[in-house]
Amino acid sequence: MAKVISLLLYISLFLSCFVISGYAKRKVSSNRNYKIQFVDDATPTGSNFTFICDPSRTDSTGLDISSFNFCDKTLSYRVRAKDLVARMTLKEKVAQLGNNATGVPRLGLPFYGWWSEGLHGLSNVGPGTFFDGLVPSATSFPTVILSTASFNESLWRKLGQAVSDEARAMYNLGRGGLTLWSPVINVARDPRWGRILETPGEDPFVVGRFAANYVRGLQDIPGTEKVKYEDPNSRPIKVSACCKHFTAYDVDNWHGVERISYDAKVPEQDLVETFNLPFEMCVKEGDASSIMCSYNRVNGIPACADPNLLSKIVREQWDLHGYIVADCDSVQVMVDNHKWLNVTKEEAVAKSLKAGKQGKVNVKDIDNALENLYVVLMRLGYFDGSPTFKRLGKKDVCSKQHIELATEAAREGIVLLKNENGTLPLNPSNFKTLALVGPHSKAREVMIGNYAFDGRHVGKPCQYTTPFDAFSTYGKVINALGCDVHCKDESLIFPAMEAAKNADATIMFVGLDLTVEAESLDRNDLLLPGSQTKFINQVADVAKGPVILVIMSAGGVDINFAKNNPKIKAILWAGYPGEEGGRAIADVVYGKYNPGGRLPITWYQADYINNFPMTSMQLRPDVNQKYPGRTYKFFNGSTVFPFGYGLSYTKFDYKLASTKNIVTVQNVDSRDGSEVVMVYSKPPAGVDGTHLKQLIGFQKVFVPTGGSKSVTFAFNACKSLGIVDYAGIRLLPSGGHTIMVGDGAISFPVQVNYS
Repeated sequence: MAKVISLLLYISLFLSCFVISGYAKRKVSSNRNYKIQFVDDATPTGSNFTFICDPSRTDSTGLDISSFNFCDKTLSYRVRAKDLVARMTLKEKVAQLGNNATGVPRLGLPFYGWWSEGLHGLSNVGPGTFFDGLVPSATSFPTVILSTASFNESLWRKLGQAVSDEARAMYNLGRGGLTLWSPVINVARDPRWGRILETPGEDPFVVGRFAANYVRGLQDIPGTEKVKYEDPNSRPIKVSACCKHFTAYDVDNWHGVERISYDAKVPEQDLVETFNLPFEMCVKEGDASSIMCSYNRVNGIPACADPNLLSKIVREQWDLHGYIVADCDSVQVMVDNHKWLNVTKEEAVAKSLKAGKQGKVNVKDIDNALENLYVVLMRLGYFDGSPTFKRLGKKDVCSKQHIELATEAAREGIVLLKNENGTLPLNPSNFKTLALVGPHSKAREVMIGNYAFDGRHVGKPCQYTTPFDAFSTYGKVINALGCDVHCKDESLIFPAMEAAKNADATIMFVGLDLTVEAESLDRNDLLLPGSQTKFINQVADVAKGPVILVIMSAGGVDINFAKNNPKIKAILWAGYPGEEGGRAIADVVYGKYNPGGRLPITWYQADYINNFPMTSMQLRPDVNQKYPGRTYKFFNGSTVFPFGYGLSYTKFDYKLASTKNIVTVQNVDSRDGSEVVMVYSKPPAGVDGTHLKQLIGFQKVFVPTGGSKSVTFAFNACKSLGIVDYAGIRLLPSGGHTIMVGDGAISFPVQVNYS
């Protein structure tokens, strides 16, 4: 008993933040003044960087590095990790459980900062990465919600590869870690959620496919993608990805209900079918090396202390090859905010380490947690080096190729929502004077979104191409703000109206920003803030030429007024498009790129949220409670724009081959373009409490004018036609299912019978 008490005192008193059982608690500070220490207290650059087991370190450390079994490459990573941990004292072990792991100098083990971020590019939000005069910038790609709108799986993987290139380069330069606590793969259940910009949308299958592809892009080492390893924990990885936040996390701060105290009451059916599915796909298909558990409770139990979630599901059922990390202060909030079971700080640590099992933590639990961590670091080459990535350096951060990829990702994600009478694309020779108005007409930081950079003088995107910059290359631009995002000063509207009166075309940049939707900030309504609607209507009413409306937002906005306004000829949704967002938007407006993005979330009408609180986790409709249901899978009412909606400058026709698994897409228009082929399944009639339809496959194909492409789909009946019952059990119902391609362009029956 004395040993257990001593260990708990070490943890609760010695550490301010720690990694536990593979979980970690990380301290959030508004003034992150961290210094990263490196091997031998040097700042390595490129080729002279040393790794833990480099024999040359003997001279600088005074240790015979090669004499340690944890540096014996003939042994498995698990055996080596056990040897390393066994050499540590109890106090030394505890000191390695923080996101700022102190290291053990007497063993040649240096400090390591576990917390780096790579959501849509490297950022200094995580203190494991920092920028300075040598490397002041990193490529800032579009936020996840916009990249997802491309519905292009190969693009998602390329984005992961680019981010991991820059992460490896920063590591070689001594300015970053190899463990990225990204991506966010929570389902966007409610349109008010402030973190929708970080997520891949509302469909759990799409979220899971994004997760698997992005993680593969981050982790896979070229040439080893298809190699089968007898021990998956020996598979080398480029960087370590972390899928977060597990699970049922999608309330940040709504009318005083905060994520750090929220108890998500979720039926087992919805956990299996919706909230957990992306994480399952992330682990099984993406082979992610880490999962982050969330702040909230799930049905009364903190997610980071639930043995069913973390031990039974993540480790046993899904077979995670890696470690589990807790979200910021998740262990502390069990005590301070959840006040769960009136646990003390020591008991909260113990329950987290043991994933909620009875009893206090013992040394074996600490050892297991550390072994999981060091196996991941060994897979990363932290101990043995990574010759494959040794060449990466400053030239690979903000490279021309990455900047072009950021532009392409934004182009592919932009969604054309309205295009009356083929107003777009504009012909530059016919529209020589443009009025560029609205709060985002000169957008810079707004385009970047969050989890980018923390606002210090170093750490910023490689460059900015604002809408004003981009459109100025096409002709004369008259710019007037009109109003800011909150649009409370209507006196600014008049100059914008004057600009529109004197221009051949008016392009209005409106929407939201991080003062409206962000981490720790949920929305109260689905409308444009302040007087933006009035501003749009007044400018459109006096405009001399066609009016094009560009929306920057993550969550959907009720813009039915603009959709139905004959003066507004075209509408584009541009999300938060990253550092090259202005160029991408201009390329679409002028037809250098034919838009093909699709909405990854439903855009609801404003009154959708009137009858139920954001904190109601129910997905299925309830007629008696006047509850409408959530996401396209369960909501059957009117929308502004439905999930999967998106127009093109080109018309495509679909035909179904006789085999019923081959779809031919024909471009019957005069412009090359890309089409997202979306396939849904619909369950048999009379199955109670199931979805209206569900997406089971999608492919993005480029089809030249007059040409056609054949798209083949192969489906697993149990996964693609299956349902989840009230107990969370996956079933394949008998009867007549329906397969639908696109918006019902093609449909055919599939019969399931049991003899």
